[in-house]
Amino acid sequence: MTLTKLDELLDELSDCDPKERIEMLLDYARSLPPLPERFEALKDPDHKVEECQSPVFLFAEKTGQGVDWFADIPMEAPTVRGFVSLLWEGTRGASPADYADISFDVISKGGLKEILGMQRTHGLTGVLRRLKRIVAETAAN
Repeated sequence: MTLTKLDELLDELSDCDPKERIEMLLDYARSLPPLPERFEALKDPDHKVEECQSPVFLFAEKTGQGVDWFADIPMEAPTVRGFVSLLWEGTRGASPADYADISFDVISKGGLKEILGMQRTHGLTGVLRRLKRIVAETAAN
């Protein structure tokens, strides 16, 4: 599988004007699935994205089809939550190799650099870096 769905979502986002882009992020924020209960007790520094000011926790587990990942981000951090939800939606069914191929320019490609400050952009880069790492580590174990 390629990351066609992620590319489509990023294109759709970048085609919007900045105000619509923010609204789309808010819509994505509301659609992020809740963290499965089995991960609640594991919200610790090993699962936290340190580069992000908002509390972002990422988890991955091996499945028969590859690797699934999950996130916990409070609704009070809608832009980060929206970005993570967009990644979640766009990477469903992706292989570990697909994750490795995700470029860090997804933030620019989605037009997010235009609407978010440098600090938030840095946080989103940290989220993507951590996501790529946990998927690779989980697939290797």
